Amino acid sequence: MSVSSYSIPVSAESDIMSKALRFVFLSFALFFILLPKSPAQSLSPDKYFEQARKVAFEQKDYPAAIHLCRQALKQSPEYIDISIFLGRLYYWNKQTDSSLVVLKAALQKKPEYEDATLALADVSFFEKNYSQALAYSSQGLKYNSKSNELSVRKVRSLAALSRSKEAYVLADSLLQVNSGSDQLRSLVGQLREFSFVNKLGMSYDYTYFDRQFSSPWHLATLDYSRQTKHGTFTGRVSYSQRYGNNGVQVEAEAYPRISKTFYAYVNVGGSPDLPVFPKSRAGFSLYANLPKAWEAEGGIRYLNFGSSTFIYTASIGKYLHNLWFNARTYVSPGSNAITQSYSFTTRYYLKGAEDYISISLGRGVSPDDRMQANRLNSSYRLETYRMGAGYRYAWNQRHIFSLAATYEKGEYMPETKGSQWNGSVGYQLRF
Repeated sequence: MSVSSYSIPVSAESDIMSKALRFVFLSFALFFILLPKSPAQSLSPDKYFEQARKVAFEQKDYPAAIHLCRQALKQSPEYIDISIFLGRLYYWNKQTDSSLVVLKAALQKKPEYEDATLALADVSFFEKNYSQALAYSSQGLKYNSKSNELSVRKVRSLAALSRSKEAYVLADSLLQVNSGSDQLRSLVGQLREFSFVNKLGMSYDYTYFDRQFSSPWHLATLDYSRQTKHGTFTGRVSYSQRYGNNGVQVEAEAYPRISKTFYAYVNVGGSPDLPVFPKSRAGFSLYANLPKAWEAEGGIRYLNFGSSTFIYTASIGKYLHNLWFNARTYVSPGSNAITQSYSFTTRYYLKGAEDYISISLGRGVSPDDRMQANRLNSSYRLETYRMGAGYRYAWNQRHIFSLAATYEKGEYMPETKGSQWNGSVGYQLRF
């Protein structure tokens, strides 16, 4: 039998080839179906959002974070939190136009959403478009009237527009219902000096001694302040009776604004009446308004009682809800040793910026205390310890009343101690 008699029929051969091709095709299809997908392909919008925040905040890789947000929005275009974060990312990546387009679209979709107005107010403020920042924060407050974050932004926008009085009044009124906001409290503290054009103040101090002096001391002051675009400038006249003598001191004082962060304190004064007052006095401090409601100061004081005395000072302050804390030190290098004094003051705010109870503790004499600074006219640094309390009350924001009492125990001669009590009252009219 010939070999050709055993050949496979053509139809059968075609059928086998067709089955083989189908098997190969199905095998490849099954392989791709069962092929494990990469993590990026299986991420949900929430996971994309989580990764984008991590990349942005921890790695500062804004382009990568933008890509992740856009991937999330492809799956969930209505996810407004991702849209707002994408808008912020564009701004951080210096793509301001893209940022505004995304954020405005988010606000249009949900006008009542607080985060959208917050983001637009921030971008507008950083771009120095303060009027627009004010408009966005005001719009947000219509829907979220109790929002502390939006309130703070509105106050800052008003202040940036040099509408300091409006900013102060708004911030102070917000504190009436949100007294625990340390951000607002710090802002009010900064705005207080720039809120009214004119201020007229007067005060009286009375000091009684159990042993040191047979007659009490008296100190009366009258001052006038004027607010300008460069800061606050004050003239002050003080009259005192002590050591059996009378004396008058004249001073000029200023709080010039340097920037949004820094401002200064400058003081010069003089008197012909030694030892009631120093012949001359001067002071300078630089203040810095720091983040998270912190404030720092460093400066120098000068007193001349016939010879010069230089005193260096530093302080740190912090607003925390209804409280304000301040720690201060004065350091005076001498020929034999360095003299130091310390004080700690805390305030508990009852309502607005001018309504508070204060408590203070201290050691040593402060050159800024006009009632006691003349005690620094001694070659022997007398040890003094004191504690005090005060109350300050504002009526209609224009009338400020204050009361204070202090008790001191210390040396009035080397190793000879006595006690003294001081009481003071004050009034200030703002207009």
